[in-house]
Amino acid sequence: MPGTGKPSASLQALLGVDLPIVQAPMAGVQGSALAIAVCEAGGLGSLPCATLPQQVLREELAAIRARTRRPFNVNFFCHAPPAADAQREAAWRDRLAPYYHEAGLDADAVAGGPARKPFDATAAEVLEEFEPPVVSFHFGLPEPDLLARVRGWGAKILSSATTVEEARWLEARGVDAIIAQGLEAGGHRGHFLSDDLTLQAGTFALLPQLARAVRVPVIAAGGIADAQGVAAALALGAAGAQIGTAYLLCPEATTSSVHRAALRGESAHHTALTNLFSGRPARGIVNRLMRELGSFDAAAPAFPLASAALAPLRAHAEAHGSGDFSPLWAGQNAGGCRAVPAAELTRALAQLLSL
Repeated sequence: MPGTGKPSASLQALLGVDLPIVQAPMAGVQGSALAIAVCEAGGLGSLPCATLPQQVLREELAAIRARTRRPFNVNFFCHAPPAADAQREAAWRDRLAPYYHEAGLDADAVAGGPARKPFDATAAEVLEEFEPPVVSFHFGLPEPDLLARVRGWGAKILSSATTVEEARWLEARGVDAIIAQGLEAGGHRGHFLSDDLTLQAGTFALLPQLARAVRVPVIAAGGIADAQGVAAALALGAAGAQIGTAYLLCPEATTSSVHRAALRGESAHHTALTNLFSGRPARGIVNRLMRELGSFDAAAPAFPLASAALAPLRAHAEAHGSGDFSPLWAGQNAGGCRAVPAAELTRALAQLLSL
């Protein structure tokens, strides 16, 4: 039970890894190369799959299988796709119209942003070809029949919780381990039982609550960027730590040049939750769009539809070396970001642990 004995050992035995380090799946800034490097270093490498077309997913899984025999994780979203809302979409484009005018872009030529699909039967079919040993979910869990298919090949199932209630909900549905996502974490919030952000707690406040509330291993996530943070998480009852932001400068990551520049600069210390880039709260480095529109805007279409109207602005700005309209996802502790190989970083994160 978390909080007693040596909790990291239970996670290592559960997942078949050497180190209680999970590399957070980060869509848009990584592919299989980062996951493979972490796996080979003894941690659990993760592949973000929510934006991958079926053929690309198959190719990435084939690459992982070809380059490592160690356990790896694949991650999917479980959101309910929203109904189209023409009025809200029009209001959002009106909010962005001055930026289109400034850039000399045609606001009527919006083609759409990157697709974010929830886990479905098509994805399950691809996974069944490769039988990944660990499958994780964000925003809850898929429907029972889909979850049963994942369990069918013996995969261990992880999912994120941001409250005690969510952790108990996940445990009742048989997950093997729970990721305690603190408010410091970069990227999308994983909440799914309530949208009330006042219920969200920081990692080291949330972690001991979850460790007491459930019997499955709990993995701490959010604001952990170095070996001291990992050791502190385990001391508070975590079985392991999930780290994302610290890997963004690694050469195996596909982080864009403007994102890398932001992580290296003073702006990395100024992050906020925002719904502007996708329609759902996510933490990123504050940029021009967030400063001028505010971090939250009611006009932004529901997740994941908000990204479509921003895609041309983002592409135009990035082509000119600017991240003004880019989702510069990062947690509150970007100080651990180092431009070192992912394997080196993975081992460094675990260096204070007695394994």
